[in-house]
Amino acid sequence: MAHEQSVLASSNATFVRPSYFYINGFENIKYYYVFLGLVYAVTVLANSFIMTVIYLARNLHTAEYVVVFNLAVTDLCGSTALIPKLIETFLFEKQYISYEACLSSMFFVYVFMTMQSLSLLTLAYDRFVAIVFPLRYHVIVTRTAMVMILVVLWLFTLALISFTVSLITRLSFCGSLVIKSFFCDHSPTYALSCNNNSLNNIMAWVCFLVVMCIPIVLIVLTYFCIAIALIRIATGEERGKAMRTRTSHLIMVAIFYLPMVGNNIAAVVSYIHPNARIINNSLTQTLPSMLNPIIYSLRTEEDAIRKLYKRSTGKLNTIRIKKYKLINDLSV
Repeated sequence: MAHEQSVLASSNATFVRPSYFYINGFENIKYYYVFLGLVYAVTVLANSFIMTVIYLARNLHTAEYVVVFNLAVTDLCGSTALIPKLIETFLFEKQYISYEACLSSMFFVYVFMTMQSLSLLTLAYDRFVAIVFPLRYHVIVTRTAMVMILVVLWLFTLALISFTVSLITRLSFCGSLVIKSFFCDHSPTYALSCNNNSLNNIMAWVCFLVVMCIPIVLIVLTYFCIAIALIRIATGEERGKAMRTRTSHLIMVAIFYLPMVGNNIAAVVSYIHPNARIINNSLTQTLPSMLNPIIYSLRTEEDAIRKLYKRSTGKLNTIRIKKYKLINDLSV
């Protein structure tokens, strides 16, 4: 494959920075892009809807829904960073991507993926305090405290992913420039380098621990503590009611983490056809963003919409009464 490269002289070696990469992802499955387009459309509508409802409904201006709003933002932005570019790349056969655009895409995809994971962890923390320390919940978990937690998580994520992606610029690419993935994925990209990439490998494991392993362990621990607290202080009916309120969060945790963990385990222990692996990975990174707002807050949205409707109807009735009185006064 012919390609243009900029070559920079180093002390005792030649450092090669390519002008572009070639993304060699899907093969002959164009109907799949139509499906991803539908997934993206539903993701935009569902997350925009939940953000609007949370913004308009005053009863949802709580610490928990600060996190839900943040999750909706990361879901929307994460899908926007991935799906439109994916469709353009393969449906319109624009598989060459510039070096700078590749690193930029890698940065945004991983930033929003990391924040999705940390947002789910923050929701688990919110429920942990609410059930284990119910009398102190409104003192510990305030809107201000939750905003500060999210700000710290955003700063940490930006620093971690910026450093991880910036390490790619240390690598020399003197061989193949074909990325065997559906976007500028981190591991398939640094694996193409022909100089020492051990630091990149270390950071790949660090990101895997931060995005996957540590949140899963902490979420399991929070629900273990919640279960113990419920067994000690609640009746059977109260326990069932408390767990029903957490079912939506548990489903979101399952659809986000389990496919990722399964894909990584399957890749290690057995051979997976490239198309199957890429479809699994792309669905893992796109479907949770579509399902999260539907699963988590369908009932809450219905209650909030009902209250918004009553409030708007009340305002309209008040306006009508005032208008009617004004007309009567004028007629007299």
